[in-house]
Amino acid sequence: MPKIQASSALSRFRVLDLSRVRAGPNCVRVLTDFGADVVRIEPPPGVDPNEVLFQGKRQGGDFQNLNRNKRSMTLNLKKPGALAILMKLVETADVIVENWRPEVKAKLGLDYESLARVNPRIILASISGFGQDGPYALRAGFDQILQGMGGLMSVTGHAESGPVRAGIAVADLSAGLYCAIGILTALLEREVSGKGQWVHSSLLHSQIAMMDFQMARYLNDNDVPVQIGNNHPTSCPMGLFSGSDGVFNLGASGEGNWVKMCEVMKHPEWLDDPEFKTESSRVKHRERLNGLLQDVFKDKTVHQWVTLLNQVGVPAGPVYSVPEVFEDEQVKHLQVTATLQTPEHGAKHYITQPVTLTRTPAQVVSPAPEWGEHTDEVLLEAGYSPEEIESFHHNQCV
Repeated sequence: MPKIQASSALSRFRVLDLSRVRAGPNCVRVLTDFGADVVRIEPPPGVDPNEVLFQGKRQGGDFQNLNRNKRSMTLNLKKPGALAILMKLVETADVIVENWRPEVKAKLGLDYESLARVNPRIILASISGFGQDGPYALRAGFDQILQGMGGLMSVTGHAESGPVRAGIAVADLSAGLYCAIGILTALLEREVSGKGQWVHSSLLHSQIAMMDFQMARYLNDNDVPVQIGNNHPTSCPMGLFSGSDGVFNLGASGEGNWVKMCEVMKHPEWLDDPEFKTESSRVKHRERLNGLLQDVFKDKTVHQWVTLLNQVGVPAGPVYSVPEVFEDEQVKHLQVTATLQTPEHGAKHYITQPVTLTRTPAQVVSPAPEWGEHTDEVLLEAGYSPEEIESFHHNQCV
């Protein structure tokens, strides 16, 4: 059955996805949602001792969300002949994505130089914990380890709590997204040079990059960021406050928002208070100011304050639980979810791509594939005969 392309935007490209866990599949998800023909290449069942983590639970939400729109074939690179099959696929591929430890590529003969001899236009995209070389290159990289080493945990949480991990896989997801940007850039450059190249990102570098202004302030101003809970390092009033029935976020940074907030809260005298005259003075006297604000905020509900503040242009919003997120009218309007009906497993729900192309949008058109579901299909496309494919199965190469 012919593959249904999610979009025409990247439909001319074929991607071989050798990645696993989160960073790599997240990277490839961007490409496949915009129409790239992605073949997820997995070891056959029983080959990988960690397969429960990486290939199991295929009908679970996490695996489905990471691997929708892809095809799946099995290939046992430990078997003689399997590498030759992969290299034949490389001949007509545009991109290979992997997140093995750096030394694995060389052992398998799948380093960039070896691939480029087969296909000079190939783009090899590698994601690692610490980079492709250097003193930590051979270390395994897991998200929380890199959140700690990249500085994020040192600024997350309250001062008295000690370091706290962020509630999402920031290092994994950002490394995947940065790698996807690199792949797209390399594909654009290839249109000029005709040559592929090696693209690689690391969780460590990506996590540091995500620290953005905190790192820039330290490097240029020697300002060491610390844990300040829900407050903002350089803006005030900005943070978490309580209404009469719950909590909400306020973002009244800048003089314009400060003036409008004082007016809507009916406390114009705050504008003349010498301790609140400038943004920097408000930050300095944050504790007193937050106390004054909290005394007023407790008299109305979260919905009332969020409505009043937004009516005058002051950013404010509720703090949702995950179920509440999907009940919000703007979330529904943005169509952040997609649903597919599958014949054997019922409805599957997915998070859509958060970037919109008006003419060639990303779509979710097929669920994550069954294990090796498209093996024979992909091999036939590569030019192998049915007899050759049968021999691959017999020799346990696929």
